[in-house]
Amino acid sequence: MRHLMSPLDFTPQELDRLFDLANDIERNPAEYAHACEGKILATCFYEPSTRTRLSFESAMTRLGGSVIGFADAASSSASKGESVSDTIRIISCYADICAMRHPKEGAPMVAAEKSDIPVINAGDGGHQHPTQTLTDLLTIRSLKGRLENFTIGLCGDLKFGRTVHSLIKALVRYDNIRFIFISPEELRVPDYITEMLKEKGIAFEEVIRLENVMPNLDLLYMTRVQKERFFNEEDYVRLKDFYILNTDKMTLAKEDMLILHPLPRVNEISVEVDSDPRAVYFKQAKYGVYVRMALILTLLKTAERKDALC
Repeated sequence: MRHLMSPLDFTPQELDRLFDLANDIERNPAEYAHACEGKILATCFYEPSTRTRLSFESAMTRLGGSVIGFADAASSSASKGESVSDTIRIISCYADICAMRHPKEGAPMVAAEKSDIPVINAGDGGHQHPTQTLTDLLTIRSLKGRLENFTIGLCGDLKFGRTVHSLIKALVRYDNIRFIFISPEELRVPDYITEMLKEKGIAFEEVIRLENVMPNLDLLYMTRVQKERFFNEEDYVRLKDFYILNTDKMTLAKEDMLILHPLPRVNEISVEVDSDPRAVYFKQAKYGVYVRMALILTLLKTAERKDALC
């Protein structure tokens, strides 16, 4: 049984095939409209989500399948004390594949170890968010035409941002990627990330002012300061508006630079930037549906091959 816990669970070659499939789905949606007829996706979301949960549900519906599940822990048997292990055993009786979000790091992995169906990590605490990373990579490849030879700036909450951590780990497998980490001291990227980059000999720098590096960027990945990750309300209030990307700052950027954001947006990108053709975060959300459709198809086919051998 194959699961997706981390973007590194797929080799770069496997990701190329996955992205080729996603691009084909984008071009020819009617050909895939019945690909998952009779299949059921369970969305087990122990933590609030809009984009990720609805993106999974849209993906399965567009493939002709059905969706069951819950949108928060309070509406599940977790509120009665049921363990993740027991929940996934029950879900395995009802569905063919499961997407799970959980506030505790490693919870989807626990589920995968006990599951009889493929499990997709839809975000676990501040740890991983692999399908967002697949979305980011597909967006870059589709709009830039490559996944190598560029400078990417990651801006905002680099300490708690699971999307940032997953994306960095995925991009280090491609050639000639240079990272610029833009954050206040309190939200710098964790040491284990910078140590990994040093060990691999990958170029990076850490700066505070976004304006100083805007002209050097091929991609700018903005993130919000996440209130839910802070233990101290005062720290959140002090840092939440540290970066605001506006049209003045955009005048410093290259004409072909792309702005990505995993969303939701709060104040870190001014709405006036939305009309700039370099702002692709809403296109990014569309790519999220295509890549999740491709992922569901890929994991279900793997599961079907396993069943045929049993």
